[in-house]
Amino acid sequence: MTATASSAQGAAAPAAEGKPARLGLSTKLFYGVGTVAFGVKDQGFSSLLLIFYNQVIGMPAATVGAAIMVALIVDSLLDPIMGQVSDNWRSRWGRRHPFMYAAAVPAALSYLLLWNPPALSPGMMFAYLVAVAIVIRSFITMYEIPSSALAPELTQDYHERTQVFAIRQFFGWVGGVGMTVLALQVFLTPDAEHPVGQLNRDGYQAYALCAAVVMLVAILVSTIGTHRHIPRLRTPPVRKIGLGQLVGEMTATLAHRSFLVLIAAGLFNAMAQGLVLSLTLYMGTYLWQLSSGQIAILTASNFIAAMIALVMAPSISRRLGKREAARLMKITSLVFAVSPIGLRLAGVLPANGDPMLLPILVFAGTIATATTITTAILISSMIADVVEDSELRTGRRSEGLFFSVSAFVAKAVSGVGIFISSAILALIAFPKGAKPGQVAPDVIDSLGLTYICVVAALYAGAILAISLYRITREDHDANVRKLAEQG
Repeated sequence: MTATASSAQGAAAPAAEGKPARLGLSTKLFYGVGTVAFGVKDQGFSSLLLIFYNQVIGMPAATVGAAIMVALIVDSLLDPIMGQVSDNWRSRWGRRHPFMYAAAVPAALSYLLLWNPPALSPGMMFAYLVAVAIVIRSFITMYEIPSSALAPELTQDYHERTQVFAIRQFFGWVGGVGMTVLALQVFLTPDAEHPVGQLNRDGYQAYALCAAVVMLVAILVSTIGTHRHIPRLRTPPVRKIGLGQLVGEMTATLAHRSFLVLIAAGLFNAMAQGLVLSLTLYMGTYLWQLSSGQIAILTASNFIAAMIALVMAPSISRRLGKREAARLMKITSLVFAVSPIGLRLAGVLPANGDPMLLPILVFAGTIATATTITTAILISSMIADVVEDSELRTGRRSEGLFFSVSAFVAKAVSGVGIFISSAILALIAFPKGAKPGQVAPDVIDSLGLTYICVVAALYAGAILAISLYRITREDHDANVRKLAEQG
């Protein structure tokens, strides 16, 4: 923290001698609430977009998956650029806030367009989906990367960073899950023309309008709420460097070993999450044959999961350390994520329609999601700890670059995860316009077995990568002390 920290009213509690200042609760809440916008967008892309364009609009699943993957990869290329630009931006509103303000309105409007495609030919519909998806994700990037980079500046405390990211993840999940539940319970309701609510096109349009407003409000509240902390944030030095030197500095910064293993873990996590979320409605609708109301209950259990993770992440981090805690959480997540499907394939779970089935799915899903969120919190906190370690080695603060590359990997490979989902549906010849209960049993079994195998492989890769992370609490505290002495 800088000596000007106390000038920002309510920014942080006074620091004890030799320890960083503590953040106030209002700072943590304002900082976290902006992630509602990211959560709404991410859940929409992962849970609803494939089934909307495939089963409602009528595009082939593989085509939808390819469009989403292309959009995510193109958008992800902007992340390192956004991170590097915001790291070196100089203005009276600091490095991060100008971009956060600029993103609010365009992000909301483009999300609305995504769910209201005009009547187009198949080729033009593909182009429309790609173009609008790129636009919405690019403006979310303009907000999310600078916002993520604020956390290491707001606090250098090892455990408080975990708490800050826990609050951030909590709001992201609450926003995304809340909007998805609202869609399933309020907007995607059955009518005379659409007996299956998930296939009601009018409902998606109402959902899109509500979601766009929520995203706009969340971004503005967070940006305005953290604006008062600008005076105590870092100001980059004035430098004139060529493109070659810039690329060299970025490469040297990103070659940090602990950061690279976290990126590898993020790669496997993002592919797994893209696969899991994009097939959630398929599993609920066709494997378990749940109604839209029951799927909403299953989805709403993620509220409980987010609250569990909010409490569990800081606690388990203090007890085990971030690396060991993240590894344990990922193993637990894998077990509970695939167990219900494995038990169904083994003929152990109650039959569809049995009143015990939904509680079992809710319990397993809550534990799997809570541990998944906790893992994400811990990985984000570990990336924040890389910042000081890297600064000691390079002499540069690169919060934006680190978090932008992390986002780059997550976006690019989550698109791959969604593409894998669509490829699985094509491989097993899952029928278009299928009705629950009318899909051949061997197709359903193939879907479940393939899902288990792919998810298990991706989770195993993430666990291995996390095991290679090396920065401990003692290492981080020593880094902060050395930087204070140099400063």
